[in-house]
Amino acid sequence: MKVVLLQDVKNLGKKEQLVNVSDGYARNYLFPRKLALEATSGKLKELEEKKNSEMKKKDKEKQEAKELAAKIGKLVVNFNVKAGENGKLFGSITSKDVADAVKSQHKIEIDKKKVVLHDAIKALGTYQVEIKVYPEISAVINVKVEEQGGV
Repeated sequence: MKVVLLQDVKNLGKKEQLVNVSDGYARNYLFPRKLALEATSGKLKELEEKKNSEMKKKDKEKQEAKELAAKIGKLVVNFNVKAGENGKLFGSITSKDVADAVKSQHKIEIDKKKVVLHDAIKALGTYQVEIKVYPEISAVINVKVEEQGGV
């Protein structure tokens, strides 16, 4: 008997998957515990429509992420900080600082966890920082660290 799983079932399959099981297993175990429904043509059509709508939603999110990545890729974020000898900063610039600066300077909200900064920035200069916008989609922004003028 073909059934559509309503929940993940160990050693059988994942939620909304179509599986073939014995009649007794379906009637005596899966149906009473509301783990599955019989795979009727209506249920299969409903399942297909749900998959299609999820695919469309993901495609839309991916397209929006690509547009945001293109927009972010052109940005330059400036930091004016105090520095000591040899261009070393007093303190450092972290991913949270970069995310806050993008928000304040360019009005684009970015989660600090999406900013890929392997080590904190501790010296003057221009750095390229990766921002993960969506899985497999990222943008690179330029972070310019300059010494504060008029000290």
